[in-house]
Amino acid sequence: MYFKRSSGLMVFRDVYEKENLLWKYVKYETIALYLEGVMKLEESGFRILGITTDGKRGIFKAFGDIPVQMCHFHQKQIVRRYITSNPKLEAGIELKAIVDLLTKTDKDSFGGWLTKWFERWKDFLNEKTVNPDTGKRYFTHRRLRSAYNSLKTNLPYLYTYLNYLDLKMPNTTNSLDGTFSHLRSKIGAHRGLKFRRKVKLINELLCKK
Repeated sequence: MYFKRSSGLMVFRDVYEKENLLWKYVKYETIALYLEGVMKLEESGFRILGITTDGKRGIFKAFGDIPVQMCHFHQKQIVRRYITSNPKLEAGIELKAIVDLLTKTDKDSFGGWLTKWFERWKDFLNEKTVNPDTGKRYFTHRRLRSAYNSLKTNLPYLYTYLNYLDLKMPNTTNSLDGTFSHLRSKIGAHRGLKFRRKVKLINELLCKK
């Protein structure tokens, strides 16, 4: 959760007990800070059974043997940012239809549909346009390519929760997102607070949650 571009809040939450275990005020979200948080929790006696995250670049392989799940909600948001909620291109419409099934299927099925989509549209995705001023070539459908690449990259982590049914891993970060929504609502009701008092308010709210 960011208050502004270089001021944010990182929270580690126990989804079983619905308890905020650890939080830290940060300038930037980094893999090192995630690893530091996990290490502090383990040193405090917690056993990390699994992690559900919003998919920061590089985070999936950072935790060793701990199972990591990519949040389905955030994955849908990523694709939506690239192709919008109402894509106009036929390829975009088909890709959105596949993404709409993300929470209703499994890895093999979703991956199969994604592969078939790519085979159908790969020539279209590889089309390039020439900049008349510089003569440089760039992919014509860059945003569509980015949406596909995000899904392809994250696919190995989109269905981790199905591999560990005994852990009852959530496939979204909704529990934490709800906490952030609550914080934003309370902070918004106290506009004009200086940062020090804002931090005090947030700490009290996180303890209660």
